[in-house]
Amino acid sequence: MSVMEKVRPASTPAVPREPRVTDEHGRRVRVWELALRYALLLAVLALTVGPFLWQLSTSLKGPTEDIYSSPPTFLPGHPTLHNYERVADTIPVWDYAFNSLKVAAANVVTNCVGAALAGYALARLRYRGRRAATLAFILAMLVPVEGIIIAQFTTMRELGLNNTLVGVVLPGCIGAMNVLLMRNAFLNLPYEIEEAAYVDGANVWQRFLRIAVPSVKGTLAVVAIFAFMGAWDDFLWPLIVLSDPDKFTLTIGLNYLHGTFANDERLVAAGTVIAVAPLIALFACLQRYFFRGVGEGAVKG
Repeated sequence: MSVMEKVRPASTPAVPREPRVTDEHGRRVRVWELALRYALLLAVLALTVGPFLWQLSTSLKGPTEDIYSSPPTFLPGHPTLHNYERVADTIPVWDYAFNSLKVAAANVVTNCVGAALAGYALARLRYRGRRAATLAFILAMLVPVEGIIIAQFTTMRELGLNNTLVGVVLPGCIGAMNVLLMRNAFLNLPYEIEEAAYVDGANVWQRFLRIAVPSVKGTLAVVAIFAFMGAWDDFLWPLIVLSDPDKFTLTIGLNYLHGTFANDERLVAAGTVIAVAPLIALFACLQRYFFRGVGEGAVKG
């Protein structure tokens, strides 16, 4: 054995490195910080999703199960859909849901179209009074609905739109928040893109429809979700403007379950799940566009 072989140290086995958890900036996150974050996320999840899961569980429980037991039982012993059938037998829930769907769909279309047009005008067009118009939309958000609801009702009565679904849609057809969301989305678009289109001969409508709108699909999805949720969940305004039971929306119709069958919480829970299900389906379809709305305006390659 040579001298070099004697003094050469034996190769030590490689020690496996512990995996590092980093944040979005590449900084290392300690284990206790990570555990605290997940604990807070689970607490928020329990507060937000927990009541809905409890209502869903209650709606699936049969008449023989005690929903007031202590400690409460979360999972139903014998799941049944009989409560949903009872809701349909008690009130014309599908007619009410169809009325709500018509109101919500009209609200989505009017808000997406109107907010996109107004937001583009506030962000891109040059005219006197643009800042004052933007300030007017901001101030409109500060006015509570209860403060103008009498004026809205008087206006609908003068227009002959009381007790109509058009009267339900018209006051909320374009929301100030949605206009400001679209304005900010259009402001994030690089001016160079529209300048190049202007040099190529594109007019304002062509730049709006072919360049601006396709670049803000995420924000449009946010506006659509907010408009649908606002119209679908609205209770006070349809209750004031509608008087014919055949034109009631779902939120007003479900109020009959609370009044007539207040002791049967299973029936109320089933009606609640029916009212929430379309919102979940809408968000599931638009969620990828919804989360893109934060970084709207980036140039795509």
